[in-house]
Amino acid sequence: MTTAAGARNLLTDNPALYEARFPDPDHSAARFVDDILATYLTSDDAAPRTHPATVLDLDCGTGRDLGYLARRGYRCLGIDQSPAMVRYAQQQYPGVRAAVGDLRTFEVDASVDAIVCLDSALLYCHTDAELESCLRCCRRHLRPGGLLIAEMRNGAFFLGNPELLDGPTHSAFSWHGHTWRAETTLWIDHAAQLLRRRRQWQIPECTEPLVQTSAWRLLFPLELTGHLQRAGFVVRALFDTPGPRTETGWPGRGTDLGGTALCGDRLHVIAEAV
Repeated sequence: MTTAAGARNLLTDNPALYEARFPDPDHSAARFVDDILATYLTSDDAAPRTHPATVLDLDCGTGRDLGYLARRGYRCLGIDQSPAMVRYAQQQYPGVRAAVGDLRTFEVDASVDAIVCLDSALLYCHTDAELESCLRCCRRHLRPGGLLIAEMRNGAFFLGNPELLDGPTHSAFSWHGHTWRAETTLWIDHAAQLLRRRRQWQIPECTEPLVQTSAWRLLFPLELTGHLQRAGFVVRALFDTPGPRTETGWPGRGTDLGGTALCGDRLHVIAEAV
């Protein structure tokens, strides 16, 4: 049983608990990646690809998305800062090679066709220097024509919109016969351009609550585009909806990427290494 005193990060230290908290039974995130690659990724001679691509997932978490892609025939690599997540990914998902690494300074012994950065992982780069370092690493590991696919919160959504900032929200889920409860509060640190989160967990059979904090950089679409261009990318698509974590979900391949008002909660970018 996890205890408040022993948890460095409740969810990332407990991968099975993470998957219970964030289920994805229809593999919406991995299908999104698969469909984007099938649509936008070409071979070195600009013809449609006829062989499996190598995909690197930054902050791969439990490896669930890579596991799906591996079953689809991709060669799958992942890095994550959590040793527990890396062990779980390699044990639970055949065909996934994962290692401990930092997305801001990662090195892998491979040139890859695509790099995936989902669930706002890119926003753990809190400063311009960290973001630029991450994007340089991505460009260095991508072959020319390779793709960076990123999905994240959209900084523009918070311009005058207090929808997610109105007060604490409460959630609960069941796992192994116990109910896990959390109270979450979000607020904007304007000076640092960060979305900060305080989450208080009530852990089963633990009398004291566990309080954990985290933060994400808030990037605006034009700002993100500029960083990508300076790092050696050209943006192929930028849209807020549909997507794996939007209200509409990801309908599937051939979906019209029509959400170009870029005011939605999520931001998706497909950038090509040039």
